[in-house]
Amino acid sequence: MASVGTLYRGDISMWSWVAQRITGVAVLFFLYVHVLDTALVRVSPAAYDDVIASYKTPLVNFMEVGLVGAVLFHALNGLRVIAVDFWGKGTRYQKQMLWTIVAVWVLIMVPATYFMTLHTIQALFGSTP
Repeated sequence: MASVGTLYRGDISMWSWVAQRITGVAVLFFLYVHVLDTALVRVSPAAYDDVIASYKTPLVNFMEVGLVGAVLFHALNGLRVIAVDFWGKGTRYQKQMLWTIVAVWVLIMVPATYFMTLHTIQALFGSTP
């Protein structure tokens, strides 16, 4: 008897589809907030300055790393999706291309994370790691 209500156990291609949607929504949310906080300068420059000052925290710094990671994954996976759609052999090599973009993402994000958080780490711990 088949179990009812089980969680779909898709392969890596399904999870890349989910990650593409999540990163797209995350970037869209950021753009919405960015437009709102930038528009605040016309309403009240002092309020704008306060909002911008609140962004200079360690939490927001790590959120910026997440944003860069989301944009990078979304862009790389988008190129993979284009290749799958328009390259005759794209469907045959989609998993290999996915693992390639994951490797490229990691190779870029590891040093990017270090350099993007260096000032926060120095501020929290008082020295260079």
